[in-house]
Amino acid sequence: MTANCNSKRSDPRLFDLPAVMRILFFVTLFASASTLAAPSSNRIDLFPRLTSGQIIHYEITYRSEKQTKTRSSVVLAEAPADSVADVRALLRVEILEATSRGPRGVIRARTLLTALDANAAKATQPPAREPDAAPVAPVGVPAVEFSIFPDGRIDQVTGLDALSADQQQAWLQWAARFAGAAVFPAGGIKPGQKWKSQQPEKVASPLAGLTWIRESTYVRNAPCRPLRFSDRGDFVESNQPPDGCAVVLTTASLKQESKPKDATPEDFRIRQLRTSGSARGNNKTILYISLETGLVVRASDEADQAMSVTIAKVDGSNHVSYDVQAKSTAEILLVTGDPMH
Repeated sequence: MTANCNSKRSDPRLFDLPAVMRILFFVTLFASASTLAAPSSNRIDLFPRLTSGQIIHYEITYRSEKQTKTRSSVVLAEAPADSVADVRALLRVEILEATSRGPRGVIRARTLLTALDANAAKATQPPAREPDAAPVAPVGVPAVEFSIFPDGRIDQVTGLDALSADQQQAWLQWAARFAGAAVFPAGGIKPGQKWKSQQPEKVASPLAGLTWIRESTYVRNAPCRPLRFSDRGDFVESNQPPDGCAVVLTTASLKQESKPKDATPEDFRIRQLRTSGSARGNNKTILYISLETGLVVRASDEADQAMSVTIAKVDGSNHVSYDVQAKSTAEILLVTGDPMH
């Protein structure tokens, strides 16, 4: 499953390179799942159970580091630079509509992403509005609207390109975890169950034949608590009775089916370009999902990716090589109450 963001700049990349030499791959956010073996009893569908008008808050921490080395036979007008992203933000999620379609439904939601500084967690309070009026984002805080479908597909995304590139990536990390249970095996899962899935890389890349292979395990049930906003202005663990959460571990690896000596995608070939090289990627995600509500209470993600690619004219007259290393971590924590008030 992929996030279909219908906007001109909706996909922030770990690798942002100029023109046709751009390296565009990062961990695919979603995938269709198929179960290996699972008895039908004692299984639970963890699709989020939401109601229209419901307000949810998450604290998001996202960090990434990218290093790029370039070798070229020509002078580049814009050489890719190393970059570091460090985002800490509060995400306010308003459920605009939750319609039923069998055991699952379609969710339409609006989010406001507000940056948090290192010393205070409190975000800007949104302006007051009439009960029946549409919510208005705080000044300078763009609203992102999107839909989640029963199969886990995220579509009809608007407003994402108003966020900075780093904030876009943080938002996508959250969206992937929030809707993650939607791509678990149909009919629900049970503790100890394992399943596999695979999906070709959907983001344009200078290397053909890249596929993500995922293995997931419903490890156990465990107690979990959301955060709460304290009187001191920071987030602390809630003192409410613990919830029961399903703990799901997913590991992913990037497989290259094309030959390193000629891995040219069709869109490069028609431009009289030839590419060669290799890519690798490993990812680990841990989800704590409420057994009662289907909400993600806590999630962590670690990604480590690398690509070494040479892009050349077919006649060999010009070429450029990139060696890219990228690592990222993300943490997503549910927050109770309304820290924006």
